[in-house]
Amino acid sequence: MRGDGSLSVVSDTPDWGHATEFADIAGQVAIVGIGETSYTKASGRTATEIGAEAAERAIADCGLEPHDIDGLTYSAAFADFDVAAFHEHFGTSHDIWSSPWGGGMSWAGTAPALAAEAIANGEARHVLNVFPVAWATQRASMTGGPGEVHASQSLKQNLEVPFGWFPQPVYFATIMRRHMIEFGTTEDHFAAVAVAARWNANQNPDAVMHGKRLDLDDYAASPMLAEPLRLFDSCLISDGGAAYVTTSLDRARDMPHPPAIVSGVGEGIAHSGQHWSQQAAFTSTPQVFSAPPAFAMAGITPRDVNVLAVYDPFTIVTLMQIEDMGFCKKGEAGPFVEGDTLWYSAEQGLPCNTHGGLLSHAYVLGIAHVVELVKQIRGTSPAPVLDVEVAVYGGYTGQHASTLILTADW
Repeated sequence: MRGDGSLSVVSDTPDWGHATEFADIAGQVAIVGIGETSYTKASGRTATEIGAEAAERAIADCGLEPHDIDGLTYSAAFADFDVAAFHEHFGTSHDIWSSPWGGGMSWAGTAPALAAEAIANGEARHVLNVFPVAWATQRASMTGGPGEVHASQSLKQNLEVPFGWFPQPVYFATIMRRHMIEFGTTEDHFAAVAVAARWNANQNPDAVMHGKRLDLDDYAASPMLAEPLRLFDSCLISDGGAAYVTTSLDRARDMPHPPAIVSGVGEGIAHSGQHWSQQAAFTSTPQVFSAPPAFAMAGITPRDVNVLAVYDPFTIVTLMQIEDMGFCKKGEAGPFVEGDTLWYSAEQGLPCNTHGGLLSHAYVLGIAHVVELVKQIRGTSPAPVLDVEVAVYGGYTGQHASTLILTADW
């Protein structure tokens, strides 16, 4: 990783993608403050207003004041809460190191690596990562909902949209079908992911779908959006946001809450970019490049993980990431997730998306996944997994994937 916050290539094996180079930051920094807004349907609020509230709460959570924040990571694609917005909201004017390669999605997992570099270089002490979204409010003015980003690309406009390959539910229905053909995955396997997310969300009073029942029969009776993808295979559309503060481990141990130590970070990039129809490994994600270096940095294996959170816009993405991160062999995620394997309360299994994920908690693009893992390490999650020592986030945006490994300070 270069000092300007951009990323450099390590390897190209296999040839459909590559990993990203990160310095070994294991044990150098920790997440010490978390903040969330309410997660809702259309709220009428702007993303900037939502981001400001999340930032306030994260800063207060670790016992700091706004003037103590001298680093900020956010998403360049959204830029809803950048340095200018920070100063305008808090009435501050001090110097703040910043990088637009943070926020949500896969970058919710790599932002701590940027923070670690800034802290090591003496450019910042306390780095805030913020990601808000107001897509439920904005939905009426969007073409194809979140698909608007894709509809604006000329190649998609001319080579995909005219053939009906738009928006995202159609993309992932195609991937689901291919996974079924290649590996024998069934609708019940997809249903197991959706039911687990809802089970976990029902323990979380902040989840949009809290209190909404879902079982295998409900899944089978839900509308088909794009065969074989059903309504409950799909994520929500939400307003909401979250933020977290990263600082050095020495400082972290003097703060109010137990630190969530950053022990491993990885990123993988597919060469096909956002044109998934051109990806050679059609039923894989760039986690095949991201996860191995992250686990190597942390000095652990997938068997050591107590709780997992994966970016889950559709049930198939959960299955693919579970495979690609090494929790089971390729093609075996369907049988792996059967029953209560992914439930927070499973005695034997892999608790996954214990807050409910994008499928049942809220569609805030991954930032809440990281916050939930910090809660699990602190022991404050409303869906607690016992004795969490290792928590892992798998971020995903199609062409990118990230792996963030957090550990308890035991």
